[in-house]
This record gives sequence, C-alpha cells and structure tokens, in this order.
Amino acid sequence: MRDDLRLKQIAHARQALLAEGAELTEALAGAWYDRAWIMQSWRRCLAQGHRPDAPVAFDPVPAGAQGRTADAHAGLLAAAHAELERLGAAVAPIRYFALLTDARGTVIGTAGAIDHSEPHTHAIARVGVDLSERNIGTSAIGAALGEKIPVWLHRGEHFFRATSVYSCAGAPLFGPWGECVGMLDVTGVQVPERPELKHLVAQSARSIEEALVLAQPHRLRVHLAWPAAWTISGGEGGDALLCLDAEGGVVGANRAAREMLPALQDRQGAGMHAADLFAVPWPSLFDLARHGEPCTVPLWSGLRVRISVHAAVPGASPARNTPSLKALETELIHRAVRDAGGRVDAAAKALGVSRATVYRRLAPRGPRQGADEA
Repeated sequence: MRDDLRLKQIAHARQALLAEGAELTEALAGAWYDRAWIMQSWRRCLAQGHRPDAPVAFDPVPAGAQGRTADAHAGLLAAAHAELERLGAAVAPIRYFALLTDARGTVIGTAGAIDHSEPHTHAIARVGVDLSERNIGTSAIGAALGEKIPVWLHRGEHFFRATSVYSCAGAPLFGPWGECVGMLDVTGVQVPERPELKHLVAQSARSIEEALVLAQPHRLRVHLAWPAAWTISGGEGGDALLCLDAEGGVVGANRAAREMLPALQDRQGAGMHAADLFAVPWPSLFDLARHGEPCTVPLWSGLRVRISVHAAVPGASPARNTPSLKALETELIHRAVRDAGGRVDAAAKALGVSRATVYRRLAPRGPRQGADEA
C-alpha cells in the first residue's frame, strides 16, 4: 500500500516537472522535501536534450575491459572487495545486488545474486558499462557522484521511463585526502521500495573508505572521538581515523576525521603534520601507541578529543632515535608561540629570531596561522 502511494507521488511529480515544466510546488515539496536534488538532476537531463520517453542505450562493454579496469583501479578494488561481497550477500535475499563504480560512473565491480538472464539486470551489472548521469539520466549512481551524498531512488524517480524498473541506493566513496574516487550502489529490478538501504550502503561506504586510508603506508593509526561520544560507545574508540608516517606526517584520513579536524579539509591533507592538529609534542603519539591506553589530548582550537593510537608495526617509533632537525625546530617554534599566547613578536624575541622567520616556519601550518596573526 505504501509503495503504491509513493509511485503515485512520483508519477505526479514527473507529470508536473517533466511534462508540464512546472516549478517545484509546495504540494510536491511536502512529499519531496529532502529530494530537490532529483528535480535538479531531471532539469540537467532536460538541458542536455534528453527526453523521458527516449530509449536508453547501455553501451556494449569492449573486450578486455575487465582487465583494464582491474589495472586502473587496483587500489580501490582491493580496499572494497571484502565489503562489496558482504553488501552483495546482505541484499541478495530481497533481490538486490551491489555495484561499485569509478568517479565517472563506470562499473568496476559487482557482487551478489546477479541474474544475467534478466535483461534489465544484465544491462547494468557488467564491468565497464557507463552508468553516469550523462549516459542513463537520473540514477543513484549519477546522483551520489553529483551530489556527494548518500541517496535513494525508487522506480519513476529515474529520469528515463526505460530505467523506471530500477530501485537503487548509492553512496559516494572518498579517498584518503577527501577526493571522490567512486561510488557504491545497490539496485533491484521491479522490487518493493527499501529506503533503509541508503543507510546500509552509506555504512558500507565508510568501511571501504577506512580500508583506503589503512592501505596507505603508515606507522601509526589514530582513532578519534569527542570525549562524550567515546563514553557512549563504551570506550571502543571513534569512527574518525587518520594515519601518520614515521615523521608524524599525515598520510590519510577518513571522512569523520576530516569533519572533526577542519585543517584536513582546508589543505586537503597535503603536507599536514600531527603537530598541526594536536597541541602536544607529536613524538608522544608513538609513546601512546606503546602504552596502548586511550587518552584525551588538546587540539589547537582549545577543544579536546579522546584518541586511541595503534602502531602499524608493533614497537613502532619515529624514524630516528631523535626527531629530525626540521621537526625539532618546528616543534620548538610552535611551543614558543603557544607559550607566548599566540603573540609572534614575543615568541620571536624569546627564540632570538626575527618575526619573519617565525611566520615563514608557521606558514604551512594552516591551523596555527590564523591564531598567530590574531
């Protein structure tokens, strides 16, 4: 009954926007209050000259596409393999299957109970087929890649009538530096609506993103959470994850870590160091890994986070018995600025160097620069 009502709402929206060219009315907004992005996608399709009743061509996959895909996306495929298989198995009982695409919307992996004798299933569940918005119109794949958010689409919410047999949920995948590297999708053919699949796919996407971060060569992994959230989780640690090299440099971070530590977003992680994030001497993180106990540490913002630090290799320590000269100098300048309450002139005087020298050394350190100039 609920599915019938939804299909009627979708048909009404299609008639209003696609056939009549109406704007999103209050009546439609009431039913689609969180789905305006579908309207935007439909409008993009119309602007590209597509028409809802036109046929959709799923291009033939050229010979050797699977091998070339495996070579071109080896890292993503390796990180996603286990979770993709788990997801495919989880949705098989309700007649859905899982797809993995690259950042352009081309399928690079499939999993689950895929019936290639069913034409609609075979059309999309092939490595190498282009499922981007420009090729097949509005879908969870194009929407997740375009909007960079998890989405759910049911039947007629797809732009073309030819693709209204599909129901699908999708979530974008972000790499260790926050770049979109692809998307994860589950699709069913002529199946009941299952909007909860959006949550399931988003969860699986987070697992793949964590695997992508952990695949980066690193010496430490740091799990973070706000202290209250850590308590709620029973001390299991946070969803936020970042990895450090032997010199304390950040080699990758997942989405949750980038949300907690805005400096990682501002600089896309490039050249970031643990000293830019935590207001503690960075070599102490290696000590925490050896002790194995979570602790609360301050951020440069004045907030505090709970962290759990683990060595990629048991007994891992900084690359040298003592930190590099550059690391020591940088840490000394940071400490002097902190001791001077953020006053660069006072820190420079205490160190016996010019203000320009202090500014020059702090310039790459995004989170501190604003405080130093305040």
